[in-house]
Amino acid sequence: MRKLSVLAVVLVVVVFSVMASAQTQSGQWSTKAGDSGYNLDTNTGERAMTIEVDFATPYEVKPKVMLSVTQLDADKTFNSRYNVEVISVSRDGFTVKIRTWADSKVFSISGYWLAYVE
Repeated sequence: MRKLSVLAVVLVVVVFSVMASAQTQSGQWSTKAGDSGYNLDTNTGERAMTIEVDFATPYEVKPKVMLSVTQLDADKTFNSRYNVEVISVSRDGFTVKIRTWADSKVFSISGYWLAYVE
């Protein structure tokens, strides 16, 4: 009887782990000078780039997405101004929008993303 109880607990933990991992996905995003359409390192005023991210496994419902910035290479002569946000979230993926403004020059920027369903 004790072996059966232990087996049931282990089975519940395994099933919960599989379900929890299916509800969460993560990855990295990045863009740099030289990428197609990259303009964060030129001119002045507001400039923006977008990055399309596809989920490895589509969600059944639209997930929430969190971003972090882990690397920024910017011109030290000017203030470092940047904004990174998630736009256009769907069950299949999302878009990262990166922008800078004024005289800031961003040569590259990257980070991580985490998508999850509550």
